[in-house]
Amino acid sequence: MMKIDHVSVTFNAGTPDENRALKDVSLEVEKGDFVTVIGSNGAGKTTLYNLIAGTYAPTAGRILIRDVDVTKTPEYRRARYIGRIFQNPLLGTAGKMSLEDNMVICHKKGYKGLGISLNHKTREYFRSRLRELDMGLENRLKDNVDQFSGGQRQALTLLMAVLSEPALLLLDEHTAALDPRNAEIVMNLTRSFAERYGLTVMMITHNMNHAIEYGNRLLMMDSGEIVLDVGDGEKSKLTIAEIVQRFRDIKRRELSSDQLLLNT
Repeated sequence: MMKIDHVSVTFNAGTPDENRALKDVSLEVEKGDFVTVIGSNGAGKTTLYNLIAGTYAPTAGRILIRDVDVTKTPEYRRARYIGRIFQNPLLGTAGKMSLEDNMVICHKKGYKGLGISLNHKTREYFRSRLRELDMGLENRLKDNVDQFSGGQRQALTLLMAVLSEPALLLLDEHTAALDPRNAEIVMNLTRSFAERYGLTVMMITHNMNHAIEYGNRLLMMDSGEIVLDVGDGEKSKLTIAEIVQRFRDIKRRELSSDQLLLNT
């Protein structure tokens, strides 16, 4: 599904503020993989996502998606087949537009003409899909999305991403801003959708329990490098203590991320 081939990203090269955000990173993700990504702040996780999405261009290396070199493909073109959900639940939907208008935009990504697409058949389809959220939103197609709670909007964003049938779905701490109950709901939906529709997912999280529990593969990043890559059979047997010890063995120092250590 995706291959990152010896990619580096350097900001402000040749200046006192030079920052090597990614250092010769190589990674292959197979179709149907659900990869959890952990690491302290500044480890390179979000830079990696921005690189995959096309927000940044690599300083060196190349990116292939479905065997096509997209290294120079702009972000707006990659958005047709890469879905991305951010930590802020308000970013994935247009608050001043109705629920049905939000859904038809994602469902008909790349097409024009809301009025043509919004017919009885389409609305019934949207209602059937909204029932999967079990939030009663199937009865609120005409309501503006800014009337919904943060948990409802993030669940809706997730559903809309699924409707757009992405080749790759990037989740960037997509439950971090939610209360525990809504975070659990969205995480359960994430797993359900991934399994039901065979999605290829990469999920950044600071919750090491989630990193172990969800998905079939775990990556740990530090200082712009992938320092740990654990596959399915081994991942299911991991504990948080083992992750911390492996980091200590690899880096010859302690894991000092309070955010990682506390979110367990």
